[in-house]
Amino acid sequence: MSGELTQARTPWAPAFQWRGLLRPDTAAGRAPARALTGFILAWLALAAIHLLMPVPAGLTVAGKATLAIMAWAAIIWIFEALPVAVSGLLIPALLVLTQAVTPMAKAANGFTNPVVFLCLVAFLFSAIMQCAGLDRRIALGLLDKIKVKTVNGVIWTMFGVNLVLSFVVPAANARAATLLPVINGLTKLFGDTEQERNAAKAIVIQSLVYGSMISGMCILTAHLPNLVLTGLFSSELHIRISYLDWFKLQWPYLGMFVLTQWWVQYYFRTRRTAIPGGLETIREEQRKLPPAGKQDWSILLVFGLVALLWATEQWHKIPTENIALLGLALVFTPGLIQIKWKDIQDRTIWGTVFLLAGALSISSAISSTGLAQWLAGQIHAIAQGHPWWGILLIVMVGTHVIRLGMLSNVAAVTMLAPILLALAPKLGLHPIAFTMLVADTDSFAYLLPTQITAAVIAYSSGTFSTSDYAKVGIVSVLIAIAYGILVMAPWYAFLGIPLWDATAPWPF
Repeated sequence: MSGELTQARTPWAPAFQWRGLLRPDTAAGRAPARALTGFILAWLALAAIHLLMPVPAGLTVAGKATLAIMAWAAIIWIFEALPVAVSGLLIPALLVLTQAVTPMAKAANGFTNPVVFLCLVAFLFSAIMQCAGLDRRIALGLLDKIKVKTVNGVIWTMFGVNLVLSFVVPAANARAATLLPVINGLTKLFGDTEQERNAAKAIVIQSLVYGSMISGMCILTAHLPNLVLTGLFSSELHIRISYLDWFKLQWPYLGMFVLTQWWVQYYFRTRRTAIPGGLETIREEQRKLPPAGKQDWSILLVFGLVALLWATEQWHKIPTENIALLGLALVFTPGLIQIKWKDIQDRTIWGTVFLLAGALSISSAISSTGLAQWLAGQIHAIAQGHPWWGILLIVMVGTHVIRLGMLSNVAAVTMLAPILLALAPKLGLHPIAFTMLVADTDSFAYLLPTQITAAVIAYSSGTFSTSDYAKVGIVSVLIAIAYGILVMAPWYAFLGIPLWDATAPWPF
């Protein structure tokens, strides 16, 4: 695997960070030959589509230009040919230069989307947690309080940790990075027998990959694709999904962890495997932490208040992003915390903010130039004539095939969501239900470690091979597809947005 492991700057930060992945605002960690190949291919594809390809029937000139930029972005992201921050910043410029969208203010509308401000504040909250050492304190504290003694107990406890961190750590890769040193410490307790090696594999895959991804799906700010979707629905359908409404829609996805946990335990035969001296080791790590002080409790109090206001948005009507910004101001009340701004900004994933803003810009262009409608028409020819569940199955499977070559979950959802939104009415399906169900299955891209950044982080532990990951992952993907069709589609119908009724009004 490419990527360079570096020591963290502070004793309470994650023991290792993946340059270029956890900190996507740098160019380090990218394979030079692969990056250069992708860089050249991206610009050739842009030129070929924009300058040489005739305008396809039914597509506008602006739509063709957007298609060229979409191809450029896809190649850049697949090959990691540019730092994600640079790719995000370039997208509005390319939209203007190709005349796909003008003026610049309109082309860069993703940078003024409220979702970007929410994402930025969430990253700042995460950085504050890391600086204060609260992320590690919470993880070790839960393991100790629950008195974990088995592999099963570790996995369930770490899922609980993932859920808690989801409220303040806004990305699965950041949560995986936070938990990596804790998980590495636990897996080192095991010996070299086949049973013990399998135990380590189960803990790493479930805790760092499946747990970090699934825990973020029901918390609006815990998974960047959530923000891409809500931003798209707001701009295209003028439907705003609140923090609480998102939770109502998505919480049943927590059941996916129950099913994957059953399957992973069955595959690795680890249900009753005990942790050698695990509890004492956990307590030893806790003893190394400094005592919790006024600063720690103050930060937790502010974060708790923000979470409460997010959950009650339907009553006080203060938008989610404004609550986040006010909470940030409260954290920086003079004298409340002693953390230096430089330490916070060094741990903030600025590059991903620019990626999200650029992704929202191209997502808007895909819709406004007619490209989404044109692409939807091409897919419609394949999917039409099937029942709703057949259409969902075809598109979900197609999504997983496309995802084999992409690392970024955000990039994949950015490309797919506008097309899905335009395709739904053509197939007589509810636009929000259809878009969410297909986009959500992208979070279960578990066939290769290179499909999800959290999986790359997990792979760095050295506990499992790509073969181990693929063998357990293919069944997990099939479980996810079945879960979307058999559980989530009926759940959305129960809430008032049946997939099979394109005219159902928004119930919230």
